[in-house]
Amino acid sequence: MDDFWQGIIGVAVGVVATMVANWCQHRWETSRDRELDDKRKQMLTRMLTSEKHEWRKMETLSRVVGADYPTTTRLLVELGARGSELENDVWALQTRKPLT
Repeated sequence: MDDFWQGIIGVAVGVVATMVANWCQHRWETSRDRELDDKRKQMLTRMLTSEKHEWRKMETLSRVVGADYPTTTRLLVELGARGSELENDVWALQTRKPLT
């Protein structure tokens, strides 16, 4: 194999190794955030499936899970929740309160 192809293969291996290293670093750095989001989602799910309340206030949801408004909104949407059409800042799971 001549020097040209050795150089091309070396560059390709270097690129792949760099991409894998960057991906691993990103996964490691964001693992704590993912774990925290998972715990918050579990708590939100328990709150939204409680028989005691049909709708939950955003203020309560945010306070209980210890997240700001945008983070709580993102987690609620990921869980399949929706906001009320009639009241401000109240949420329920779409499975319990589907849009009519």
